[in-house]
Amino acid sequence: MSYTRRHFIETLTATGTAALLSPLAQAIGTKHWPISSNQYAWITFYNRDKRNWNADLDASLAEYVKSGLTAYEPSFTTVEEVKKLGPLLQKYNLTMPSAYVGSVLHEPNEGKKSIETALAIAEAAQPLGLKILVSNPSPLKWGGAEIKNDAQLIEQAKNLAYLGKELRKRGITLAYHTHDVELRAGARELHHMLQNTDPKEVGFCLDVHWVYRGAGNSQVALFDVVKMYGKRIVELHIRQSVNQIWAETFGEGDIDYPRLVRELTTLKVKPLLVLEQCLEAQSPNTLKAVEAHQRDLAYAKQVFGGWV
Repeated sequence: MSYTRRHFIETLTATGTAALLSPLAQAIGTKHWPISSNQYAWITFYNRDKRNWNADLDASLAEYVKSGLTAYEPSFTTVEEVKKLGPLLQKYNLTMPSAYVGSVLHEPNEGKKSIETALAIAEAAQPLGLKILVSNPSPLKWGGAEIKNDAQLIEQAKNLAYLGKELRKRGITLAYHTHDVELRAGARELHHMLQNTDPKEVGFCLDVHWVYRGAGNSQVALFDVVKMYGKRIVELHIRQSVNQIWAETFGEGDIDYPRLVRELTTLKVKPLLVLEQCLEAQSPNTLKAVEAHQRDLAYAKQVFGGWV
């Protein structure tokens, strides 16, 4: 650890945690976030081993807690999934500050259905501790090259704003999430969503590596997005790559995470930290899920030591 990092962490302690909370984070009312992990990262490890994460969620979560993680970000598609997870969270003493719910918001009819589903899930999950609902409005086609037209972007922003407003009434913060497709064509989808929604009602889940990759593996673009929208960041999805390939564990690599910590600290923003160190075809294959996430957690505590 460099002198700069030691000095930085000491400075965080001296200034106090409250100074780091953005207005949205203050509204959420959490001073100390746990480090969480997204369900999807574990699914990629299980898939590599030809295992099914959802086949026996009880056994999967038993492995999850062996990593040392105490918070969990699941993905939900139905209220029934929320009800199934609740007893398991209690059994393994896991908190659930956030959850991910997909949505289709660029078409009126589908948008209405997605909003109804998201609100029902949020209401069911709130008693389990839900504070942030993350949603990534679906592209026209996952993995496709098509991008939305202006009318579809306008409809999507309207629906995103409405969902955020309704969630806020329920005491939950909506966090807009992107993958890489939103960065195409001058990042017009990302910008339109964040330029045409109320920061008080729609926060930003910065998926660090998807923004980096979507912008052509550019840290310049990534940190410009932080400069423009950093005050709205309520959650980080954390992933690292080495030579543009997703690493097996979170550590040093293509993205300068210490710089990201400095930038967000300057903005007085302290988001929820969610590990999402996923695997892709070219990723190294040396570790099982538990050991990989133990290493993820250890390194994350170093990098984000002043926040947790």
